[in-house]
Amino acid sequence: MAIAHRAIGSGPHPVIVLHDWFGTSAGWGSVLDFLDRTAFTYAFLDCRGYGDRKYVPGRFDLPEIAGDALALADQLGWERFSLVGHSMGGKAMQQVLVDAPHRVNRMVGLAPVPAGAYPMDDATRELFYGASKDPAKRRAIIDLVTGHRASPVWLDRMVRHSLDISREEAHAAYLASWQPLDLSEAVADAAKRHSVPVRVVVGAYDLALTADLMRETWQRWYPQAEIVTIEGSGHYPMHETPVALATTVEEFLRA
Repeated sequence: MAIAHRAIGSGPHPVIVLHDWFGTSAGWGSVLDFLDRTAFTYAFLDCRGYGDRKYVPGRFDLPEIAGDALALADQLGWERFSLVGHSMGGKAMQQVLVDAPHRVNRMVGLAPVPAGAYPMDDATRELFYGASKDPAKRRAIIDLVTGHRASPVWLDRMVRHSLDISREEAHAAYLASWQPLDLSEAVADAAKRHSVPVRVVVGAYDLALTADLMRETWQRWYPQAEIVTIEGSGHYPMHETPVALATTVEEFLRA
């Protein structure tokens, strides 16, 4: 069965884009208006249980996302491609690298979850693991990672979108996959055998996935990784600072 996806552009550089825990291929804000459609072809993939694939059955874990990304590349005739991954999608794209390092040209992580297990204290664990059933917890997480700066209208819209476009069981299962999963040794080995250029983009107001955390994790496993901080943004630069995000991503992909 063909894998549904959102295609943007018709350029010679193919890019597969993986969304975050709360988003979908349709949740990229106005950044889509500023992408170079003549230089790149973007394929935005919905994870199973989300968006246009909301009712596609699955295990709802990171290896499955990676398998679907590779299957989509095959479907599109892309032997090699670059990857862009946001948050959970940033960890999923590292699973793609582990599974098929020879196929990956470049990787851009947007506030990406690192390859190691993501540590949580008891309060954080209760907040995150309760979010699939509790909209208020989803709102609290989005408010936290945008630095308690976003308008209540935008926060409410983000929560409503996440509830409407994902199945509760899929949302819960993905967290149970990405939070404890430790890919660090596997990605370090893949990065050593296949030197893949990496750029990590973080928002200055993201209180969870900070530049310091990226230096401690991503640059340990990818010594060549560049870390870029976008001022004026938190965890969602595609909504908060779309022009700056499009510029930073495509500048790196073009290099």
